[in-house]
Amino acid sequence: MTAYEPEGATGRPGGADPRGTPGADAGYDAVVLAGGAARRLGGEDKPGVRVGGRTLLDRVLAACADATRTVVVARPRPTARPVEWAREDPPGGGPLAALDAGLRHTGEPYVLVLSADLPFLEEKTVRRLLDTLRAGTPHEIPGASRPARDGHATRIEGPGARHGGHGIRADPGIRADGPGARAEVPGARHDDPGSRADGPGTRLDGVLLTDPDGRDQPRVAVYRADALRRELGVLAAAHGSLSGLPLRRLVAALDLTRITDPVASFDCDTWDDIAAARARIREHGHVLDEWISAVKDELGIDLDVDTGVLLDLARDAAHGVARLTAPLTTFLVGYAAARAGGGPEAVAEAARKAAALALRWADEDTPDARPDNGSPAAPATPAAPATEPDAG
Repeated sequence: MTAYEPEGATGRPGGADPRGTPGADAGYDAVVLAGGAARRLGGEDKPGVRVGGRTLLDRVLAACADATRTVVVARPRPTARPVEWAREDPPGGGPLAALDAGLRHTGEPYVLVLSADLPFLEEKTVRRLLDTLRAGTPHEIPGASRPARDGHATRIEGPGARHGGHGIRADPGIRADGPGARAEVPGARHDDPGSRADGPGTRLDGVLLTDPDGRDQPRVAVYRADALRRELGVLAAAHGSLSGLPLRRLVAALDLTRITDPVASFDCDTWDDIAAARARIREHGHVLDEWISAVKDELGIDLDVDTGVLLDLARDAAHGVARLTAPLTTFLVGYAAARAGGGPEAVAEAARKAAALALRWADEDTPDARPDNGSPAAPATPAAPATEPDAG
């Protein structure tokens, strides 16, 4: 691996961002590191292991579906969503070399860095990471923390925060301002007031998740692209190569904020982890959402609908008409919504009409059912008695 050489302040992939501090609505690219050896899985192709019928890689890709560009650093394979592929040089050169390779394909001011073994990562966690970094400082963001001068993380509590609960512990070995944190990164800049945590105009370099034990998860994080390029350049210049360098060398040089999410940070390193993930998605509280997400991925559907509305419709059809009509009714609603242009509103309107029909159908089967004009049904008229004389 040669020294990292940015292409210049051009705004194109590999270049420094010329626009200064990105706006609140600035986009992001995603880099998924999926080329590890998976030694604790016996060398199994970990990104291809399935949890809930979907590969671990596809589950991660679903969480960053709104990224401008998604780059997967690994050997190419079929995926549920379109991605770009990259490969570190040499293959197997480690996470920093892989990040370098993926970063060269990006152009947005923010870069989401993910591993490919996160079965429960969701878009809401990605949004939380991005929103925290876009805010620039954790001081007004509940649940965020950053390293303090005394070596302990400071948690920012907000309304409704539970005191005495699980906190965030900073790892002194990878703190941005701890003893020796930058000594191993020759040439790292200490005097940039725009990128330090201890001066006016603080400008964070990134936000990462911590696991339930407070350990940093730098591969579930969002970073400023210019900060990554800067520090990767410093490391490459100091060591002549990024191959074989641990990710903590990069993290130590960045000014970071931590937020906690014990579910999203769960990663699958062992077969026991895989078994635990597979068991969790089949629990009653999760199986519906997991199944709907799996079906949408399988069918290539990117549509958020109110599943409660469809479940209510299926219930009304099953109870008011006949049990067998429930799945067919929801299918027809989906077909009608597609013909109407698709979208959540079209689904809701078609479901409303079908539910009203099911209720009208059921009303006709009651003893006091009324005709369509709403007036009571007239009592049956008895036959008139015969008036003609008996011929006999």
